[in-house]
Amino acid sequence: MSSFYDYSVPTPKGEMSMEDFRGKVVLVVNTATGCGFTPQYKDLESMYEKYHERGLEILDIPCNQFAGQTPGNDDEIHEFCTLKYHTQFPQMKKSDVNGENELPLYTFLKSQQGFHGFGKGPKALVMDTMLKKIDKDYKNNPNIKWNFTKFLVDREGKVVARFEPMDDMKKIDAMISELL
Repeated sequence: MSSFYDYSVPTPKGEMSMEDFRGKVVLVVNTATGCGFTPQYKDLESMYEKYHERGLEILDIPCNQFAGQTPGNDDEIHEFCTLKYHTQFPQMKKSDVNGENELPLYTFLKSQQGFHGFGKGPKALVMDTMLKKIDKDYKNNPNIKWNFTKFLVDREGKVVARFEPMDDMKKIDAMISELL
């Protein structure tokens, strides 16, 4: 069986090995610049500033697989994030998180933490309705369902949680704090 540390992801300037994050808590997020969840960049940056010195890393992986909500090239995406949300965490190359061209890291993450549902509430109902039109069986596969799905990896490289886009950022913050 492979480990989180066995993978690398493409950056605009080369590759970044997950080995570089050994001993740190890592939040891996597939992001988008034109999504209703894009304002989560603000919360992500806030967590990064709050916890980075204690060992948190956030891995921003832009993805254009969900309604084309990440147009633009890597430089344009980076400029948007740094100007609008002042992000400082590492941003990877725009990549696929599902399908035949998905990053091997995502194949691993999904194997460790499958889809557990969207919970309750209006946003969960909207996602359920929308996804049933795309894939009637979406609940029964581990694929990433939308932008801003997050995987939390502990200091030992274990994928300890998966958060869907509508999960409360305060809950994620609290779990990160516990792991640090």
